[in-house]
Amino acid sequence: MKDLNKFLLSHKSSIVKAISLLEKNSSQIILVTKMGKLVGTITDGDIRRAIMKKINLDSKVENIMNQKFVTLDENSSSKQALSLMRNKTLRQIPVINKRGEIKKVFLMDQLIKTKTLLNDVVILAGGKGKRLGNLTKNCPKPMLKVNNKPILEIILEQCVEAGFKNFYFSVNYLKNKIIDHFKDGSKWGINIKYIEEKIPLGTAGSLSFLKNKVKKPVLVLNGDILTKVDFNNLYKFYKLKKSAMTVCTKKYITTVPYGVLKVNNFNIIGLEEKPALFHFVNAGIYMIDPKILKIIKDNTFLDMVDLIKIVKKKNFRITAFPIHEYWQDIGLPEKLIESHKDWK
Repeated sequence: MKDLNKFLLSHKSSIVKAISLLEKNSSQIILVTKMGKLVGTITDGDIRRAIMKKINLDSKVENIMNQKFVTLDENSSSKQALSLMRNKTLRQIPVINKRGEIKKVFLMDQLIKTKTLLNDVVILAGGKGKRLGNLTKNCPKPMLKVNNKPILEIILEQCVEAGFKNFYFSVNYLKNKIIDHFKDGSKWGINIKYIEEKIPLGTAGSLSFLKNKVKKPVLVLNGDILTKVDFNNLYKFYKLKKSAMTVCTKKYITTVPYGVLKVNNFNIIGLEEKPALFHFVNAGIYMIDPKILKIIKDNTFLDMVDLIKIVKKKNFRITAFPIHEYWQDIGLPEKLIESHKDWK
């Protein structure tokens, strides 16, 4: 099979290397080998579970790989593979010979066409981007270009590739520059409607306009986020966890530049030199059940953080979807400069 090497990784390789390979490999699976034989698999979910458990990402992949993987033999057909994928809820199945050597990989995305998703997508594009200074004086932040393409257009095309067709752009600041560029979305073969905020409504307030208009879970994205997150994987996770709301999270590490003392009743009982503190930060990407939209008051400023607090108080289930893929918040000039270098 051509390009089989893009799936393969030694059992002694690090989890960091596995993450890098997954980000380059759209099939979302890694086949872990030992002496040329398949000994485990690693998927997107395995990486996310490792992140949530705060496993050292420099450790070996054999510590997190799935050893109870499903395979097919060399004589299996595409029809058999597709049937097994549907039965086992899989998207990839490796094919091995009698010696356990990998011969090919069946991928569901190659066996069936991309399914059109009927869920609506809301992209929040109304902010002024004050921290970007003169860069947003005459240009709305989502229309700033990364490698000659507006950020908002990059986000839109990622969603279209994932199968989404129906979009709402929430706009306010210099809204006509966004509307004039995207119009009704027909250039991309999709439908775009606009939520025109008369006053700024925060990162969640404009969602009140969708009350009773949507019946399926809504994908909500900040219009200034560049990421390689697979939105299909996010939606599957959301459905699997039966959440009312799923919030994408990104691991953020803060290093204390001093030795930290543990003190009890004036006695030093421990010392940790320059400890690294792990946090999960809000990545600005959400899946939201339509019933949550009914909580939001009409024409009232509301940030997403406050909506999450309200939803939590009402005892709806909120889940975290940790992302390991590339993620950049274009909120500062230096972040925009970084994205020109890093985004490909």
